[in-house]
Amino acid sequence: MTDTKDKFEQAALAAKSLPERPDDETMLKLYALYKQGSAGDVQGEKPGFFDFVGTAKYEAWSKLKGTGEEDARTQYVELIKKLGGKF
Repeated sequence: MTDTKDKFEQAALAAKSLPERPDDETMLKLYALYKQGSAGDVQGEKPGFFDFVGTAKYEAWSKLKGTGEEDARTQYVELIKKLGGKF
């Protein structure tokens, strides 16, 4: 396993015990970076109009389309560190 993947997995665990819950915009950014770093470009159909949370998540992830998985993992790790994640 690469060093980037190891740090990414450690950061994902650290995200569960951040000192403070990030604001909604930051949570969407974390979600999108995690999905891009683990699954690549957005997949599946966009959720229906009344699924506000699902739509927000889908749109956040789709904004990262074309971002390499390794780059997304690095950005995710840096954001977790910035938020006070310990790993």
